[in-house]
Amino acid sequence: MAVAPMDTIAPAPQPSRHASPAGGNRRAKINGHLLRLPFYLLALTMIAPFYWLLITVFKPPRELARTPPSFVPQSPTVANFYDTEWTPKGINPGHLAGIFQRYQVDLGFWRFMLNSLVITTAITVGSLLICSLAAYVISKHDIKGRRTIFLLIIASMMVPWQTTLIPNYVIMRNLGWLDSYAAYIVPALAKAFVLFFLVQFLQSLPNELIQAARVDGAGEWRIWWKIVLPLLRPALAAMSIFIVLAEWNNFLWPLIIVQSDEMANIPVALARLNSYYVGPDHQGAIMAGGLLASVPTITFFVIFQKYFTRGIALSGLKG
Repeated sequence: MAVAPMDTIAPAPQPSRHASPAGGNRRAKINGHLLRLPFYLLALTMIAPFYWLLITVFKPPRELARTPPSFVPQSPTVANFYDTEWTPKGINPGHLAGIFQRYQVDLGFWRFMLNSLVITTAITVGSLLICSLAAYVISKHDIKGRRTIFLLIIASMMVPWQTTLIPNYVIMRNLGWLDSYAAYIVPALAKAFVLFFLVQFLQSLPNELIQAARVDGAGEWRIWWKIVLPLLRPALAAMSIFIVLAEWNNFLWPLIIVQSDEMANIPVALARLNSYYVGPDHQGAIMAGGLLASVPTITFFVIFQKYFTRGIALSGLKG
C-alpha cells in the first residue's frame, strides 16, 4: 500500500488558546446573574407582602378563613370594597361590610384619605419652603455664627424623635390644638435632614449667580424665589419623596393627638379598624384599605422618580 508523502498530510488542528466568544458571553451573563442574586432576593421579600395584600383584597370571606390559604383567589370579588348584599343588621350571613361601609363618619373611608392628603401636602410644601429659605441663608450669607447654627441643627438629628413626643403633646394641649390639623402640621415643618441636604446642594452652586442678581438690584426675597428655588428643583423633588412617604405613613404622633374618628389619618383609621374587627374573614376589608392607601404613594414615586435620582446625583454631598 502506497504511503502519502509527508508534505501532503494536513496538519492536525491545534486547540484554541482562547475561549470562544459565545462561551465568554454566557459565562459573563451567569456571573452577572449571580452577582445580582441578593438584589433578586431582596426584591422578592418586598414584593411578596404586597402580592399577599393584593390577593387578599379579592378573596371572599369564606376563602379568607380557609386553611391552608390559597395563593390565587378562587372566587375573585370586589365585595371587600363595597358589598351590595350586606345590610347593617347582618341578616345575610357570608357577606360583610366593605371598606367603604365600615366607618360612620362623613364621606366614610374617603374622609381619612382627604385628611392624609391635606396633612401630607401642607407638611411637604411648608417644610420645603422653610428649609429652602434657611438653606439659602446658611449657605449664601456670611452671617455671624452660621456654622455653629448649622452644626446645632445637624446635631439635632442625633436626638431620637421619640423623646420629643411628650413635650410636643404638652405644647399642643396647652395651645388647644389637639385633634386638629395644626397639631399634625406645625410640629412637622422643621426637618433637619432636608435642611442639611439643601445646604449641600446650594454650596455646589456658584456664588456669582447670587452676586449678579444683587448687582441688578434684586432683593433677597426675590433672589430666593426667582433664582434659588428654580435651581433647587431637583433637590426639592428628591426631598419631597422622603417627606411624602414619611408623613403619609405617619402613625405614632397622629395616634397620640387624634381623639375623634373624623380627624384620623389613614394609618390610624386602619389600626382602629383592625382593633374593632377580629378574625381572618375581616382581613379583606382591612387589606382593601391598605391597597387604597398605597396607591397615592406609589403613583407619586413613579412620577417623581427621575427627579429623585437627578437630585441625589446633583446634591453635591462632597462635604
